[in-house]
Amino acid sequence: MLAKALLPELWTEILVPVCAVVGIVFSLFQWYVVSCVKLTADRSDPSSTEDGTNGHGDYLIEEEEGVNDQSVVAKCAEIQTAISEGATSFLFTEYKYVGVFMVFFAAIIFLFLGSVEGFSTKSQPCTYEKTRTCKPALATAVFSTISFVLGAVTSVLSGFLGMKIATYANARTTLEARRGVGKAFIVAFRSGAVMGFLLAANGLLVLYITINLFKIYYGDDWEGLFESITGYGLGGSSMALFGRVGGGIYTKAADVGADLVGKVERNIPEDDPRNPAVIADNVGDNVGDIAGMGSDLFGSYAESSCAALVVASISSFGNNHDFTAMLFPLLISSMGILVCLITTLFATDISEIKAVKEIEPALKNQLIISTVIMTVGIALVSWIGLPSSFTIFNFGTQKVVKNWELFLCVAVGLWAGLIIGFVTEYYTSNAYSPVQDVADSCRTGAATNVIFGLALGYKSVIIPIFAIAVSIFVSFSFAAMYGVAVAALGMLSTIATGLAIDAYGPISDNAGGIAEMAGMSHRIRERTDALDAAGNTTAAIGKGFAIGSAALVSLALFGAFVSRAGIQTVDVLTPKVVIGLLVGAMLPYWFSAMTMKSVGSAALKMVEEVRRQFNTIPGLMEGTAKPDYATCVKISTDASIKEMIPPGCLVMLTPLIVGFFFGVETLSGVLAGSLISGVQIAIFASNTGGAWDNAKKYIEAGASEHARSLGPKGSEPHKAAVIGDTIGDPLKDTSGPSLNILIKLMAVESLVFAPFFATHGGFLFRIFS
Repeated sequence: MLAKALLPELWTEILVPVCAVVGIVFSLFQWYVVSCVKLTADRSDPSSTEDGTNGHGDYLIEEEEGVNDQSVVAKCAEIQTAISEGATSFLFTEYKYVGVFMVFFAAIIFLFLGSVEGFSTKSQPCTYEKTRTCKPALATAVFSTISFVLGAVTSVLSGFLGMKIATYANARTTLEARRGVGKAFIVAFRSGAVMGFLLAANGLLVLYITINLFKIYYGDDWEGLFESITGYGLGGSSMALFGRVGGGIYTKAADVGADLVGKVERNIPEDDPRNPAVIADNVGDNVGDIAGMGSDLFGSYAESSCAALVVASISSFGNNHDFTAMLFPLLISSMGILVCLITTLFATDISEIKAVKEIEPALKNQLIISTVIMTVGIALVSWIGLPSSFTIFNFGTQKVVKNWELFLCVAVGLWAGLIIGFVTEYYTSNAYSPVQDVADSCRTGAATNVIFGLALGYKSVIIPIFAIAVSIFVSFSFAAMYGVAVAALGMLSTIATGLAIDAYGPISDNAGGIAEMAGMSHRIRERTDALDAAGNTTAAIGKGFAIGSAALVSLALFGAFVSRAGIQTVDVLTPKVVIGLLVGAMLPYWFSAMTMKSVGSAALKMVEEVRRQFNTIPGLMEGTAKPDYATCVKISTDASIKEMIPPGCLVMLTPLIVGFFFGVETLSGVLAGSLISGVQIAIFASNTGGAWDNAKKYIEAGASEHARSLGPKGSEPHKAAVIGDTIGDPLKDTSGPSLNILIKLMAVESLVFAPFFATHGGFLFRIFS
């Protein structure tokens, strides 16, 4: 019998929930600090503020320019209420449909898994150790269904809370921008941190409680216990799929409609209150980029934890009932919360932003600091949370692994995430030559802009794929599929900081929109634009992390599925596997076509409505009449709810149809094919869209001699840049981010249904054999 971990089981039982509670308390504290910025007219005297927190001096610009302060604050509050109500209304409508799906799919899980042993309540031989008896298949069906519902509810809650925080903070960020760019940055970043810590802590706490409650029934049957826990990851990702697709269609339909008619045809600024689609556009930032991203990263976290736990349960950790080592994935996440807490203090309390040029470095430093401290944290957890030597299940055999080897697996995932983040930044930030080249190509029109943007996107795939490949090779060499699963967890260990940076972008974007709609000074808009430009790049970095972690997560889930389904080898020379590979590689294209077409058709309705209002409402262009914002919000809502269902069904039904009719070997081919092509398309789509967006912002900002030669707003190069940005919108905010959910979700669904497919799968092949 191998040695146990240094950390006693009792300490593990205490540490994990305590770290989760610390994360929740810290997020509530950040929310309290943000709430101290009041959305009421009683502002403090301008002379009482400090001087020099940014390049322009710290003063209330409105009072200097003679604008009535009280009316501006009231206007900001009114706009914030409209955005918040629109976002809440959309999410409630979406969750009604998703709730029906959740009940329906929970019933499928129960029926399919229960039928494995004919709904028998008798104990059965364990899958991997036939000499031992395990709980009946019916128990797995019941508990998998419960964990699926728990994962789904936690995912929905993560997205909804994120949206509520973002809509609470947007106007407060706008008002703080009057006191300086540093003050506005801190409000936006603190608000992002609220979401990041709430999500990381809630995900950890719910998973920990679920494991302990299920343990009461399962007792020593850890194989069955952790097999049923995989439903948690399935629930998280299935909700994320609908959140990402629905939110993505909503936000981009509004964005494309607002940009094409407002900027290109009518030559009015972005977020101009005369534009009928402007409220829908700002609502979209919250339901797509915030709620969608929150659910997505929660899904990745849940799935990577589940993949690691399933493999660990059939390794020496599970066989020896070493609870501390078994919960190694949760200990990594617990350490991640503490590390991110320290890292956040660097941005909010230790150093202060004093100029626009310091914003992006401050956000990048968050990634670097969290990665460096987390490396030390992982070393500590590996030392105290693992035995010095142990065995890991490796496709039928047990592989001997040392604790330092597992440390390297987690660390390689963590640093691969940082590399992917910085490569993404290089290709999407307008501070570097790739985006500047795309902006320069706008001189000769939209066509050359599109050609340069596509080339940039294809090229940006190269280094991230090498980073993922190296991390897979290293982690698999050391600790088989468990190594790959913990490498994914390593990449996601700093999820609280990653989400804080990611949520910061849409909050800043909304803040700029509110400043424009409230008629605040152009100097205020310059500050919010500077915050937004940095946020655009960090949003692209966040998507890079999400895609990289999705690749590792889906591979780990794929390995767990192959083991559970009893497949000895996946032989690409057999026709069953080859057809699966071809179909799997095609699925991301089919899925992207559906989502792109959905955005296009919804945008078409939006453009027609915005044109109709400009043409038929007298005084709208002059600013003497108000547009009908509600109709545009309704168009986006109706289109996204209707259009999210077909792509969702494609992803959810494919594993069930392939597994039942064609069997586990063909399904393994489908999973491998979708992983390989999906990752490439996702990186390409996210980076191309991000580059076009920042090329447009580069021209609009006019910060360099080169940028000024392409501008100003309304010039022909600027119009070409707007068209490129509009094409890139559905790529970077709908298709690209949704693809990483596709590859994860099909893998985790296959794992959950693996017992059913192994027993009843290959229906067609059995008929014709």
